[in-house]
Amino acid sequence: MGDTLPALSIPVLVLASGIYTAGASWWRRRHPAPPSPYTHQAARLAERAMLVDAERIVEGAYGTLGTLYAGPTAPHTHVPADGGVSPGAAASQDHDRSAPAPAQRG
Repeated sequence: MGDTLPALSIPVLVLASGIYTAGASWWRRRHPAPPSPYTHQAARLAERAMLVDAERIVEGAYGTLGTLYAGPTAPHTHVPADGGVSPGAAASQDHDRSAPAPAQRG
């Protein structure tokens, strides 16, 4: 009678593992795994997502900085001939410092 419990545990273990395998197989058929990251399809999907992100970034940058791209040809834009810089503003703030002596060539 002492060997009956271990002898019956083996068929119970086999039956339980079979039920688990059948349930796992049924679940995988109903819920397939996402595509492997190493397939060609996954690479194409990643490339397409990257292009969409790049287009979004470029469109956002152009929307923000579009006036810089338009340049002086935009309507109501007037650029003076001297570039809008007066001689006093273009002068160096360190005008009282003397420049270092150039190196002597021999």
